Amino acid sequence: MTVYVVKRGDTLWSIARQFGVSVNTIVEANGIEDLSHLVIGQGLIIPQEARAYVIRPGDSLWSVARRFGTTVERLAVYNRITNPALIYPGLEIRIPSESKNYGYMEINAYVEHETGEAAAGYVEEVAPYLTYISPFSYQVNEDGTLNNINDEAIIQVARDNNVAPLMIITNFRNGNFDTQLAHTILSNETIQQNLINNVISNMRNKGYFGLNIDFERVSPADRQLYNNFLRRITTQLHSNNFVVSTALAPKTTDVTTGAWHGAHDYRAHGEIVDFVILMTYEWGWSGGPPMAVAPINEVAKVLNYAVSVIPRNKILVGAPLYGYDWSLPYTPGGEWARRISPDEAVRLAANVGAEIQFDETAQSPHFNYRDENGVEHVVWFEDARSMKAKNEMVANMRLKGISYWVLGEPFVQNWTLLNNMFNIVKVI
Repeated sequence: MTVYVVKRGDTLWSIARQFGVSVNTIVEANGIEDLSHLVIGQGLIIPQEARAYVIRPGDSLWSVARRFGTTVERLAVYNRITNPALIYPGLEIRIPSESKNYGYMEINAYVEHETGEAAAGYVEEVAPYLTYISPFSYQVNEDGTLNNINDEAIIQVARDNNVAPLMIITNFRNGNFDTQLAHTILSNETIQQNLINNVISNMRNKGYFGLNIDFERVSPADRQLYNNFLRRITTQLHSNNFVVSTALAPKTTDVTTGAWHGAHDYRAHGEIVDFVILMTYEWGWSGGPPMAVAPINEVAKVLNYAVSVIPRNKILVGAPLYGYDWSLPYTPGGEWARRISPDEAVRLAANVGAEIQFDETAQSPHFNYRDENGVEHVVWFEDARSMKAKNEMVANMRLKGISYWVLGEPFVQNWTLLNNMFNIVKVI
C-alpha cells in the first residue's frame, strides 16, 4: 500500500498505470466513485498486493528489504529463497505488500443513537474493522436511574458481526456535561449503588459486553470521589464478568485544576479500569479558531504523558472521522463551523476548484475557498496521510488501539488503511 499525493496533470488512469493497478482498485479504496475529478494535493491510497523487482549489480537481500521497507526474512519466505546470499543480477523477485505489518490492534467506534435505524447500518458497514462499538449515551439521573436509549438494533448488528458493544454512561444533561449532577452522584454512595445496580441490570438485559464511563466537567474538588466511584463500580462489574473503561480529557501533565481536566486522574484510571479512551481531538472545534482537529504534534504530547502513568496496553487513542468548515474571518462567539466528513471535504475541494495543502507539523490536510456569496472559508479535515501518521504512532508506541468519534461521517480511506495496516482483534 502506498499513499500518493495528486499532482497537476495526474489522472486516475496515469496513476493506475504508474503503480500497475486498475483504476477501479484506486476508486474503491478511496471511495471516490462520485468525485468529478482529482484534486491537486489530494492523498490517495494505492493498494498493491506485490510488485516485481529485478536484482541489480551490488544488490543484497538486505539492501532490497531496506529500500522497500520490509525484512530479509519476509522477502526470503515470500520468494522461496533458501539462501539469501545466492541472489544474482537479473533475478526477478516479488516485493510483498506491507499488509498487516503493524500487528494487532483493538478498535472502538462511537455511534450516536439519535441517528435511529441508520446507526445500525453505520455499524454493519464497518463491523469487520471494529473490536467494540459504543452507542452514545445513557444519561444518568440524580437518583441513579438511567434515561433509556434506542440501542437494540445497534447491539444486535454488533453481536451478529462479532463486535463487542460497550454501554456508555454520561453526566450529560440539558445539552452539556453537568458538574453538579456528577457531584450529586459521586458524593452519595446510596445513589452510586442504585446507579451500579441499574447499569448491571441494563447490561445483562441488552447484551452489553462492557461499560464506558464518560463523566466530563467533573469538579476538580471531586477528583478523589470520582476515583473512589471507579473502584466501587469496577469491582462490582468485574464480579459480573463485564469490562470497564473510561473516557479521559487530553492533558500533558497531571494538572489538578480546570473544568475539563482536573478531575481526570490518569494514573488512578490506569490502575483501576481495564482500559481508557483518550479523547485526543477537538483542538480545532466548531466554536474555536480554525486549526487541525487532531494535530499529531499535540496528540503526541498527550500520549507521551499518558504512557508515563498508564500501562500502554490499556490506552486507546481517540481519532476523529470528521473535520470542520469555518467561515472567515473567525470571530470568537460568532458563527460556528460546520462539521464535514473527509469524503465530503474532498468533493467540496473538487467542486470549488481548491488545491489541498498539507500541514507537516500537524500532519493534517486543509484548503481555502470562497462560497457563492463571496465569503472565504477554510476546511481542516483528515485523510489517508493524517490517519496513517496516527496509526503508525499508535503502533510504534505499542498502545492497545484506536477509538473513533463518530460513525456516520463517510471516510472510506480510513477503513481501507486500517484493514491494510492491522489485524483487528475480536473479543467476542
